[in-house]
Amino acid sequence: MRLTFILVFLLVITNITSQVPEWQNPEIFAVNKEKHRATFLPYPDQTLAIQDNYNSSPYFQSLNGIWKFKWTAKPADAPADFYKENYNISDWADMPVPGNWEFNGFGIPIYTNITYPFPVNPPFVDVNDNPVGSYRYEFDIPRSWDGRKVFIHFEGGTTAMYVWVNGQEAGYTENAKSPAEFDITPYIRQGKNTLACQVYKYGDGSYLEDQDMWRLGGINRNVYLYTTAQTRISDFFAHPDLDANYKNGVFSLEVELKNYTNENKNQSLEISILDKSGKKVFNKFQKIDILANASKEGQFRGTVSNPLKWTAETPNLYTLLITLKDEKNNIVEVTSHKIGFRKIEINDGQVFVNGKKVYFKGVNMHEYNYKTGQVADRETMMRNLQLMKELNINAVRTSHYPQPPLWYKLCDEYGMYLVDEANQESHGLGYGPENVSNRPEWLATHMDRIKSVVERDKNHASVIFWSLGNESGNGKAFFDMYDWAKQRDISRPVQYEQAHQKDRNTDVFCPMYPSWESMKRDAAKDLGKPYVMCEYAHAMGNSMGNFQDYWDLMRSSKNMQGGFIWEWHNHGYPAKDDQGRSFWAYGGDLGGYNLVNDGNFCMDGVITPDQQYMPHTHIVKKVYQNILFEKKDLYNGVITVINDYKFTDLTDDNYYYEWVLLKNGKIDAEGKFEVLVPADSRKDIKLNIPQVKAEAGVEYYLQVFAYNKKETPFLKAGFEVAREEFAFDSNNYFVNKTNSGSLDITKEQDKIVVTVGAIRYEFATNDSSRSLTGFENNGKRVMNELPRLNFWRAPTDNDFGANDQINLRLWEVAGDNIRYHFSGSEEKDGNITIKYECTLSAVDAIVNLTYTLNKDGSLTIDSHYKALSDNLPEMMRFGMIMTLAKDFNDFSWYGRGPHENYVDRNAETFIGIWNSKVEDQAFPYYRPQETGNKTDVRWLALKNSQGKGILIEGSQPLSVSATNNRPEDLDPGRTKKQQHWSDVLPRKEVVLCVDLFQRGLAGLDSWGSRPLDKYKFKNNEYAYGFTIRCLP
Repeated sequence: MRLTFILVFLLVITNITSQVPEWQNPEIFAVNKEKHRATFLPYPDQTLAIQDNYNSSPYFQSLNGIWKFKWTAKPADAPADFYKENYNISDWADMPVPGNWEFNGFGIPIYTNITYPFPVNPPFVDVNDNPVGSYRYEFDIPRSWDGRKVFIHFEGGTTAMYVWVNGQEAGYTENAKSPAEFDITPYIRQGKNTLACQVYKYGDGSYLEDQDMWRLGGINRNVYLYTTAQTRISDFFAHPDLDANYKNGVFSLEVELKNYTNENKNQSLEISILDKSGKKVFNKFQKIDILANASKEGQFRGTVSNPLKWTAETPNLYTLLITLKDEKNNIVEVTSHKIGFRKIEINDGQVFVNGKKVYFKGVNMHEYNYKTGQVADRETMMRNLQLMKELNINAVRTSHYPQPPLWYKLCDEYGMYLVDEANQESHGLGYGPENVSNRPEWLATHMDRIKSVVERDKNHASVIFWSLGNESGNGKAFFDMYDWAKQRDISRPVQYEQAHQKDRNTDVFCPMYPSWESMKRDAAKDLGKPYVMCEYAHAMGNSMGNFQDYWDLMRSSKNMQGGFIWEWHNHGYPAKDDQGRSFWAYGGDLGGYNLVNDGNFCMDGVITPDQQYMPHTHIVKKVYQNILFEKKDLYNGVITVINDYKFTDLTDDNYYYEWVLLKNGKIDAEGKFEVLVPADSRKDIKLNIPQVKAEAGVEYYLQVFAYNKKETPFLKAGFEVAREEFAFDSNNYFVNKTNSGSLDITKEQDKIVVTVGAIRYEFATNDSSRSLTGFENNGKRVMNELPRLNFWRAPTDNDFGANDQINLRLWEVAGDNIRYHFSGSEEKDGNITIKYECTLSAVDAIVNLTYTLNKDGSLTIDSHYKALSDNLPEMMRFGMIMTLAKDFNDFSWYGRGPHENYVDRNAETFIGIWNSKVEDQAFPYYRPQETGNKTDVRWLALKNSQGKGILIEGSQPLSVSATNNRPEDLDPGRTKKQQHWSDVLPRKEVVLCVDLFQRGLAGLDSWGSRPLDKYKFKNNEYAYGFTIRCLP
């Protein structure tokens, strides 16, 4: 009886299990898939193999194009028998492959960071909200492929996909960002064939693909067929290493051959390595006997004398040529792969490339194309590489999955260090024991994801680290993944952020967004392992403050070697609102407002969605530059040139240099210079600058620039690659100026009127709501709104992340309903001073305002802030706001420029006299926020087309902005709204802010970290002043 019960129970369990589809069973993630291998293609001869152009191979057929397509909202509605050849698809739509459904009219794109777009219940997903795409495509098999093996290759396997050929099921795959390959030989026929695919947007694999990205459906990478003979090269692993002296190449290779026949085969392999000119630098031959229906590995070893080395600076590549021949010495097939001789080592807690400690000036990058969703084509990749080279970026973390194969070829060719990351993130499940990485039924699929990336990309010189994945806790699976990767590839370090500094399964400490205090502690000690931040400098909105501070600290540390900015792209898509206004869509847009979304958190990149510079792009270029300059003896023109390249000498053949000496913002002298600096060294150079003497009211700045001398694949000759600026210690710009003229002063019962020629001022003396009440020139108002105190800026994304739109909100109202107490006036030396004590609204503080009417007609305003409590929060800004007519839009300033800059992000902007239009000052941030500021401003001028306007001169450096919007126009209030720049209408006026300071932007993260202490303003007293003059 008991045995009968057990048998019945087992039958019931088996029946239940059999009813669970593959896409909800974590133990089934591949059916009939070929095992993971390197990416390569067979060719019929060595010439074609060396060229390695897939389209030129007679053994290749692209299936990219327009496929027939049927979208359904849930699996139950998907067509059941659509894979049958006689199924009527005449009413189906067209879908490009590669292509994402949501960008071709099907479904809603969803952006979410951590939260899964379905109820969490692993391995199950919501069967009533899981879109399914059914595809059909017809292809022809040429007669020349008769008797050969035929495989279909998907460069990205999609989250969950079934494949049929001619009505027969060929297989099933999971893993959206790694290849899936199926042997379809048994199912094909000569001539026309029918391919059917059914793709599920979500499945159990989605629990391991919880990356911070748009959740899109579809086959978004290349699909193709290829054919091989009945014996073939099935895989190979090349090891182009260097000897202990980093001079000679130490080469080894394992080649796996496959025999599909029922007979033993006597074959031979020829291995050649060709240099750039086609000359063979290595050649070996080996006979190999392969048993029937079996595989056999051939191994090769040897040396290459003093090869050109591969680094991201010097991407020297060789062509590995593998030729398979039959027993009659006829070519069966040939394949090739670019390889680079280089050695990656960790010694003494530091990463070395070819014996040199390298700084990783990196960025994280998702697969993204603003036109198509997530279809990254060659044009997109090349533009990314161009921008990265311009910005001195030398490393990319493929967050958080392997990129398309073409990316790796391009990085090999043009030079880029890659941290190649497995398609693995289960962030939404938490980091504790509940994470599926601790469950045995999920172990195999975790392992499959590290195997797929390692096996696919193992021959790429650009790949220098493997990464186990991202933000998934550190369950047992990750220790097994680490152990496998270390066993499979002994040449590369393996990293995993969640191992932190306590677990064994990482070779590199790779924290994300460490606190500033923890970084300072770690920088001061020997950590025993390299420290390379896998994510830092979260570039959301108006951000990337303290980026220079990051690198100043890292360069003081033994173990710190850089990091990867989060992230490269702002992931917005072009859209139009109901009024036809264009904007960049983010989470919650494009029909997703009522769906789970994380708003504009996807807008956190270094470049714009359409691959252009934005304001904080420039700080990346400056801080990452590879030629550095330090002052040594400025007065004698001596500076130090530091070559931060590790493998590239600075010579008169690759770079040229210029210097400029500015006197009060204007060029006083300029010249060129030459310098030869070996790689990874420094050298002093004396510039032929004129003698600089201390003078009252005068300041000097020395600016030096380095330029590309020759055109490179991405940089034109003359492209600026580095810059630096030095102030002279004797600078004494801010001094009192003498003036002449005569004031006409009239004191009445409730006001004071002062006139100087055509200029007239009026001040209230008996009105608690006002101070300066009139300012005219030739009977016309100089300003629409006179200067008033202002303590608020439109909160940035980082401000919102720290909740400071609430914590500091009292500073917004501090400038409203101020009570002015007239303190008296004093006439002295032909000038008159009018004083007020201002009591701030809602803030326990006062500001003493002093207006000085100078006898030349100018007005000096001095503001002295004094806190009456020690418990006031940090100040957002301290200054004055005023407005002018819109036609005063010609904006000149002497300060830092030309683009916007802030107290913690201005190292890339130089002192100078700049000119622009007011309407061009605000950057259209994707969620409106503070923009347009300039720091270290000595003076500014706003003029109309007739040259009339105002000049404002600081009594000390100012922080200013001149835009067409007030702070409240860009401020959504206490909570973010679904707002875009298109929602902001420019005012028909110039809004001028003249401040002593504005708090820093911050740049550690966007969910709590504030500016570094030195960029905060928490003192109990601040004072500053400026003078307004009418022009002309």
